[in-house]
Amino acid sequence: MRHALEPDHLAAVSTLVTRHRDPRAGVLVGALWGVGHSSALLAVGFLLHVLHTSLPQTLADAFELGVAVMLVTLGARSLQRSLQLGPDGPEATHHHGATLHRHHGHEDHVHVGRFTLARRPLLVGLVHGLAGSGALTALAFANMPTAQARFTFVGLFGLGSILGMAALTGLAGFPIARMSRNRTLSRTLLATTGAFSLVFGLFWGFPIARALFF
Repeated sequence: MRHALEPDHLAAVSTLVTRHRDPRAGVLVGALWGVGHSSALLAVGFLLHVLHTSLPQTLADAFELGVAVMLVTLGARSLQRSLQLGPDGPEATHHHGATLHRHHGHEDHVHVGRFTLARRPLLVGLVHGLAGSGALTALAFANMPTAQARFTFVGLFGLGSILGMAALTGLAGFPIARMSRNRTLSRTLLATTGAFSLVFGLFWGFPIARALFF
């Protein structure tokens, strides 16, 4: 739960949750973010274990810069959506097989058979997981005597991230859903979360980019 409350996580997920009018969607967004985050941690941890090495600092910084770029992108998209918001909210058009489907909300999911997977929270979680994988695996490898203990530690950390973010975004989903029924409040919410994400991404990414490229 503590990890889920970190500012970069809140900045990214807030721009995702505000896109939905159903409070239950908040739980799904947070859980999928956690799944993506945990998958990245386990994948990087496994690779480093097999190679018997640690994550190079340059690559770790590049992952951190990727998060900053993602925050700026998410923030800019939310600001754009706030300007385009119609009286009934944004609409998206996509295909269910041969059927063209249009509904309120954003086209941020993919259909696989009868199942619907939200792609954006998964991708955001993956990027965050990559950025945090270096420090977490270094901690696990330095303090855990066996591979089983290391992966148990990373797995439990990932599970906590899934549950913590799902609970957090689920609680936030109820007031956000009520606010989104009002066009002015919905636009203000999108603009506020977008501006926060964009500014935080620039503030965080600038020193990393300067260290990497200058």
